[in-house]
Amino acid sequence: MSNAFDLIIIGSGPGGYVTAIRASQLGMKVAIVERDRLGGICLNWGCIPTKALLRSAEVYRNFKHANEFGLSAEGVKFDPAAVVKRSRGVAGRMEKGVQFLMKKNKISVIEGDARLEKGSAAPKVIVKGKDGKDASFDAKHVILATGARAREIPAAGLKSDGKKIWTYRDAMTPPEWPESLLVFGSGAIGIEFASFYAAFGVKVTVVELLDRVLPVEDEEISAFAKKRFEKEGLKILTSTEAKSLKANANGVEAVISANGKQETLTASHAIVAVGITGNIENLGLEALGVKTDRGHIVTDGYGKTNVAGLYAIGDVTGAPWLAHKASHEGIICVEAIAGQKPHAMIKERIAGCTYSHPQVASVGLTEAKAKAAGREVRVGRFPFVGNGKAIALGEDQGMVKVVFDAKTGELLGAHMVGAEVTELIQGYVVAMNAEVTEQELMETVFPHPTLSEMMHEAVLDAYGRVLHV
Repeated sequence: MSNAFDLIIIGSGPGGYVTAIRASQLGMKVAIVERDRLGGICLNWGCIPTKALLRSAEVYRNFKHANEFGLSAEGVKFDPAAVVKRSRGVAGRMEKGVQFLMKKNKISVIEGDARLEKGSAAPKVIVKGKDGKDASFDAKHVILATGARAREIPAAGLKSDGKKIWTYRDAMTPPEWPESLLVFGSGAIGIEFASFYAAFGVKVTVVELLDRVLPVEDEEISAFAKKRFEKEGLKILTSTEAKSLKANANGVEAVISANGKQETLTASHAIVAVGITGNIENLGLEALGVKTDRGHIVTDGYGKTNVAGLYAIGDVTGAPWLAHKASHEGIICVEAIAGQKPHAMIKERIAGCTYSHPQVASVGLTEAKAKAAGREVRVGRFPFVGNGKAIALGEDQGMVKVVFDAKTGELLGAHMVGAEVTELIQGYVVAMNAEVTEQELMETVFPHPTLSEMMHEAVLDAYGRVLHV
């Protein structure tokens, strides 16, 4: 392998490997450095295997309601080890897929831990291989796609011990099945694991510091989701601070504080899901003078850092911490490097999805944020209970909400909770990117019977034309 490249990418997650493929398509000689497994956290320990776990929970949940569909499924049981094994199998299949893509696109894969040193056109990349020896590589451009990891708060005990107190990674391959579970943090990661374990009968309590679950979502959607989560068996404590968490012989013990009063909670296990922080350590960034902010690398809209020849994309650059944002950010970055003129990243048009039961999905501004920005808004809503397909599926609890600019008809935001909304949201993303107005959306014919009809009805509702409620 030659040690000189047009581009070296450090990290092979959805940001790194997609960027490598696009760079190869643009005629660059590309190498990608990975210290663990191709596909990074997302394919191996995040996005994909967690969805495999959640799918098992969904199937099990449906079995338990078989009689509602005129079916009989008595004595249904689950095997925790088999559920985890299936998830790991899915991850392994995805990793092999990335290996194939690297070979297909003639991308060199360098295994080991990378660090940066001062170079000429771009920083020099030093990789410590599995044998402990250093190898030096040169490139015209270097992209950091090192991702992020679970944030921990050691002072409060919110730190994994791998046995009783878990991060998301521990929770995916639990050393033992929990009888009861404390989940600290009600963002997407916390709620997905809470939903997963609750589906299998684990007693779950969610502790959230802010005043509502899924705090980045629209307030109405958040409130609706909370009621549904509680119906699924979750106990949710909002406006509650974790003062301490520790493991003991019987499980875990947490001291929490709400409304000035302290309380002690006990469970067999706990999950810490209080946010994530960028993987910026041990890369040599300080010596190079790379600008960072609160654990993340600072970039412009095209991935450039303040150091010549060095770029960063994905979770290591900050919110939103989403795989699809990382991939697209990488494509923008490498196309700019290639001399093309891609659009800058518009983070407000990136959809966020939570694959709990019920699912939650959104894009753009919430109603509150739109008003805070001084926009006069028109808001439309449509309930799942008014949709024939939702009723036929036995999924009649949910809501679609849209926010328009009252003066221009611009779609400012869309927010959903209910079955399959993570698949539906992309319709609104396309609409926002195409900059269609309410008129085009109202004139669009949606197929019947589908859940997507609710998207149409919500738009109609914003303008006083709703049909089925």
